[in-house]
Amino acid sequence: MKMLEGIKVLDFTQYLSGPTVTRLMVEMGAEIIKVEAAPGGDPSRLLPLVVDGRSGYFVQQNRGKQSLCVDLRTHEGIAIVKELVAKVDVVVENFGPGVMEKRGLAWTDLKEINPALIMASISAYGRESPLSHKTGYDWVAQAFAGIMHMTGYADGPPLPAGLSMADVSSGVHAFSAIGYALFHRLRTGIGQWIDIAMVDSLFHMFEIPVQAHTLSKGAYVPHRAGSSHPLVAPFAVFKGPTGYLVILALQLQWRGLCEAMGRLDLEHDPRFATSNVRAANQQELTPIIEEWLTHFASTDEVLERLEQFRVPSAPVLSPVDAIHHPYFRARGTVRDIVDPVLGQFSIPGFPLHFSAQPDLPDLVAPLLGEHNQQVLGEMLGYDASQVAALTAKGVLLQGDR
Repeated sequence: MKMLEGIKVLDFTQYLSGPTVTRLMVEMGAEIIKVEAAPGGDPSRLLPLVVDGRSGYFVQQNRGKQSLCVDLRTHEGIAIVKELVAKVDVVVENFGPGVMEKRGLAWTDLKEINPALIMASISAYGRESPLSHKTGYDWVAQAFAGIMHMTGYADGPPLPAGLSMADVSSGVHAFSAIGYALFHRLRTGIGQWIDIAMVDSLFHMFEIPVQAHTLSKGAYVPHRAGSSHPLVAPFAVFKGPTGYLVILALQLQWRGLCEAMGRLDLEHDPRFATSNVRAANQQELTPIIEEWLTHFASTDEVLERLEQFRVPSAPVLSPVDAIHHPYFRARGTVRDIVDPVLGQFSIPGFPLHFSAQPDLPDLVAPLLGEHNQQVLGEMLGYDASQVAALTAKGVLLQGDR
């Protein structure tokens, strides 16, 4: 039995943050009914890369889900959705401000239908927030949360991370919160609403900037520092003989690095004896490390040497490097899937590993409205003629991609 087997989820999500939640849940056995608003469904069906009318982006985020395409502008469509709310355990949504309220599908509406319901809402600034009225996507959250301020070189402009970290992080936060809400319901029978903000999820990542600034009474002002850490050294990206690498040596690893470099004289050098002193004297330490790197024929040789002395280090891989790397293959971090339209291609794997659920299901992303009959028939008892009539009326819609 899979861990979420028997849990039914009504999924109003689109693009990335919301679909991340249900993408993780379906891998663990939950039944995901993806409610797609007619006529186009999830807008990510149009996002690149699109091949033969099918989006790889959509496929990656929506494998294993059932697509129910409903015109939510109609009274009949809203009525169908509310009937389903009474039958499910969880609702997830990441619409813009006011969308669920306008449709009569906000938490205050749905808890009256199903008091045991767990509902998770993801938005840029949170639903209960002074800025709840504002719309926002990933880069907006990165900017407002301070992530961009900390990314880039000290004398350069702030930069976004090169991936959708606000979307995915908020999705994972919501995923974990739903699990605990289900556990709480198991013990109490009480449902609840979960309000997740992309900004909060990113701000939660700060390990030093907030506390260091306040503890130092404002003396420490967090600012981007490029490829090296401002408070710890060596904790930086270096250019190796044949590629970039990261070397991270905290105090416990400092002697190991000195040994690897054949420079035990540096261990107790007053300029480098402690982590904070090394950080203050990076302009002297960095050239010493860089000169040492020039004595190797390849970056792989450097990494092997550092590994001998248990100095944390790694090559700077690109996503393309990772696709074929044996680590990513062995862990299932990269996996190959087969889509009926797109054929075989690679996507990131499932990041959670459970001893009680070692095998992952074989999943396929749905066509638009592919499961209209199945969902309404199995959950609400609609027969084929009812579904056909709703389709003819435009309340339900089906597509071939």
